Amino acid sequence: MNWGVSHSASRASRIRGCLLGGAVGDALGAGIEFQSIDQIRQRYGRLGVTGFTAAYGQPNAITDDTQLTLFTVEALLGGDDVELVDRLWARYRAWACYQDWGAATSEPSQPVSPLERDPAMTAIRAPGNACLSGLRSGRRGTVDAPANRQSKGCGAVMRAAPFGLAADSPEQAWSEAIAGSVLTHGHPSGVLSSAAFAWIIRSLVAAMPLVDAVATAMARLEQEGDPGAECLRALRQGVELAAAGAPTPERLELLGGGWTGEEALAIAVFAALSEPSHLESTGSDSRDVLGSALLVAVNHSGDSDSTGAICGNLLGAALGVEAIPVEWGSEVEAASLVLDYADQLSARFPA
Repeated sequence: MNWGVSHSASRASRIRGCLLGGAVGDALGAGIEFQSIDQIRQRYGRLGVTGFTAAYGQPNAITDDTQLTLFTVEALLGGDDVELVDRLWARYRAWACYQDWGAATSEPSQPVSPLERDPAMTAIRAPGNACLSGLRSGRRGTVDAPANRQSKGCGAVMRAAPFGLAADSPEQAWSEAIAGSVLTHGHPSGVLSSAAFAWIIRSLVAAMPLVDAVATAMARLEQEGDPGAECLRALRQGVELAAAGAPTPERLELLGGGWTGEEALAIAVFAALSEPSHLESTGSDSRDVLGSALLVAVNHSGDSDSTGAICGNLLGAALGVEAIPVEWGSEVEAASLVLDYADQLSARFPA
């Protein structure tokens, strides 16, 4: 595996960086997801965690965030003879069969994909309630009749990056993320945070600077009127806080805990934009940039794995896989599988 640093990340590198960066951020936050910042500091010191910590019996464990992200990739890679939303529904339910989801049939009949054959992709890693209930119901949510109408949890946004990696345009990424989100989440803020995230990822893969990608997503949210207002406010606050001072956990928590879609996206954007050098590739220093931002994204009293995963998706897409610290990228659970799916996505959806 070549971990040399490129000053101009290729599309393939950005796709690899997005998926692997998400897995790394997920794993960095997995061990502290349900701890307060005071508990984190008491256990790990003033700076909080500075690397992987044990979770789920593993030293470098991913969670449902990375699992569902790869199941989204798998749906995108499926044949064109089946509609994308049908493929998403089938792949998400395949994942859910391995979870303690309370359905009549709790075990799949047989593995049908490499993801289902990999224990890291099917292990129970604190899956979200809205994801499980939406998939358990047997009724597929639609834009007009979404599942879990009141749910705006971050379980939709944290799996939405692949829509941006595969789309021909930001608008396509937006609409496909919505179609994927309403399968399990129905509140506009939960759905539109996913759409905005996919829009940003699509823009980053096209080499747009992060600050501009976020700005264009905010402009698109504004077009949605009232349904997009909450997510727009959260993103605007995240951008303003990033420009206003040092990215401390206390300032980060002004954005919330990241348990909802708009909060998780705003926190990830805050962490990613907290240093000017994060806006574009910075050569050999980019590993420090990405690593520092991920530690900002996870060290807080909230949904640390999801905010870490989303931040990793953002900066991996912005900087390329070369920007991921070598020890994290090579050691995170399921790294080889993540990179294999990234390469399949690059081949299936060339620029």
